[in-house]
Amino acid sequence: MESPTSDPLDVELLHALEVDGRAPFSRIAAVLGVSDQTVARRYRRLVAEGGLRVVAVRNNVRLGRDDWMLRLRCTPDSAETIANALARRPDTAWIGLTSGGTEVVCMTRPRSPGDQDDLLLGKLPRTPHILEIRAFQILHTYFGGPVGWLVKHGPLGADQIAALRRAPSVDAGPAVLTGEDEPLVTALERDGRATYPELRRATGRSESAVKRRLEQLLGSGALFIDIEYDSTPLGFRVGAILWITAGPAALDAVGRALAGHAEIAFVGATSGPSNLVATAVARDTAELYAYVSGKLGRLGGVEHVETAPFLRRVKQLTYQQPKR
Repeated sequence: MESPTSDPLDVELLHALEVDGRAPFSRIAAVLGVSDQTVARRYRRLVAEGGLRVVAVRNNVRLGRDDWMLRLRCTPDSAETIANALARRPDTAWIGLTSGGTEVVCMTRPRSPGDQDDLLLGKLPRTPHILEIRAFQILHTYFGGPVGWLVKHGPLGADQIAALRRAPSVDAGPAVLTGEDEPLVTALERDGRATYPELRRATGRSESAVKRRLEQLLGSGALFIDIEYDSTPLGFRVGAILWITAGPAALDAVGRALAGHAEIAFVGATSGPSNLVATAVARDTAELYAYVSGKLGRLGGVEHVETAPFLRRVKQLTYQQPKR
């Protein structure tokens, strides 16, 4: 990844954390060819200055639960307040203001049918200043989730990735989260690199039990470790939601093609009038235009594209983003 503001070692460290967010600094340092102290220092700086957080994410695909994308058209003076209220919910992610600040885009990850009904049928319809609610179920994810965006830009080679990748668990079992797992998962949602002593204190379980259960959750795919960070220092200042309509026969081919585009950080098939939603990341508006009018525009099977640039990102995975 080339950028006028990014430090190559910082980008390599971010990519290493995308591969395994809980990898010890010593293993990352060996792969990157630097000292443990250098990795620890860079990590702390990225946390302090680059918005880096390593967090656990519940994998609803593996858990048999549904993800939804919401488009909330609001009065101009209320969109940010509504977005901030949604950001405080534990079952929301990827919240942004688009359409000049009059629309809130939000992904919801209900943890139970009750959560889903509470938000979609209860709270949102009764919220003042929301003029329109459009909800789109994610039917299939082509790129995103456990697969990080930086892999497309190749700061690390295949051998380095293999050296970092977590060994598969031999006794992972089915992808299931129980009530007993909640303290463990909640602690990891706050800090995906929490140590085993910290997780023991958070759960009241022994370190060996915590370690064994965490390996099962990660191995089964019920949980994965992801990173969130500010892409601006890497030179990528512009992001946009793309609502794409493809012909039904071309839907899968278009989704797979988009998954291979370097500009796409997430793409999934959805219910609703547009049948694909994607997140594009670009260095500037000109690069976004070049992508939409060029590579995307020439893609066979694409019938319509609505581009909604982010005015501000309010929340990524688990935390609200600071105003800039």
